[in-house]
Amino acid sequence: MSVWRRACSWVVDRAGLQALTYPVPPWANTIPFTLGGISFVSFLFLALSGFWLTQFYSPLPDGARTSVLYIQDQAPLGGFVRGIHFWLANIVVITVFLHVLRVFATASFKRPRELNWLVGVVLLAITLAFALTGTVLKWDQEAVEALNHNLELADLVGGFAVFFSASFTEAVPVLARLYSAHVSTLPLLAVLVMVAHFFLIKHHGISPLPELADRGEAPAGTVPEARLTARYSGHLGRMFGFGALLAVVAAVLGLVVPPPIGPVADPDMEVTKPPFYFYWLYAAEDWFGVRAVLYGGVVFFVLLVLVPFVDRSPLRALRRRPVMFAMGALVLVALVALSLLVALTPPVKHGE
Repeated sequence: MSVWRRACSWVVDRAGLQALTYPVPPWANTIPFTLGGISFVSFLFLALSGFWLTQFYSPLPDGARTSVLYIQDQAPLGGFVRGIHFWLANIVVITVFLHVLRVFATASFKRPRELNWLVGVVLLAITLAFALTGTVLKWDQEAVEALNHNLELADLVGGFAVFFSASFTEAVPVLARLYSAHVSTLPLLAVLVMVAHFFLIKHHGISPLPELADRGEAPAGTVPEARLTARYSGHLGRMFGFGALLAVVAAVLGLVVPPPIGPVADPDMEVTKPPFYFYWLYAAEDWFGVRAVLYGGVVFFVLLVLVPFVDRSPLRALRRRPVMFAMGALVLVALVALSLLVALTPPVKHGE
């Protein structure tokens, strides 16, 4: 046995990694069922790249944009790491949404996994909060416009949201508080919620294929032992492999299309659009004002929360759930149509 194999064997034995070879169904190692794990691994790469960026970033309004320019042009590996962070953050939003769609399509939220669906909804909200706060940190025109929306929404909501309003304290700028949320509060929340998410997945196991459950071969949503023909170690390998591949894609995109840094902000202007995953809310604001952002976001997440309580039939195949299929398709088409509308039209100052 080579030195490398002996070393690997020693690590596996001492760390108890052999416990990760427990059986799972073969579909657990397919890409659709690995999207959640891929998103998790991408979050790890985001944390690593974000840690490097924090060494050069100034969270104060007078120096924030200048520090981003320094990162991009002068800091060691700054432009390269920022490119990975920017593009991977956008990719993660996509993989998280695709994961939600897969869970919905395969009815993996049904008994006994209703609670894990709700935990996943919280993770989706945290992902979007990461995206919003990260957008503000650039402190260019797009960032200030995003911040203005954040402040308007905080004033509308009141209550707990007052912590994110400009009026809460004058001792610390809002930008510094959002930076703190981006690098400390949100990561801590994400870790805690992910631990709960992973625990519930381990507790209930990988969800059965809809066809298997509808044939009565997965009683109470549990995959029979005879179907557990793959290993979780293979699942982990694909998670980390595809996660690393996405990081490479983000690195290439960062080199080919460096992340933009807009002009110095004029708070009285509105000339930019938000990141693409907020386009649908931007369209609603165009028509109904900033309250539509609040109400639209609340309605969207309330609908997600209600999914396991509305779709209570034992059937799991999407074609056998016509009402939920129609509702899900309607929401998806609306999101895509509104996003395309915003993508194809120039930005306008809201309220004009």
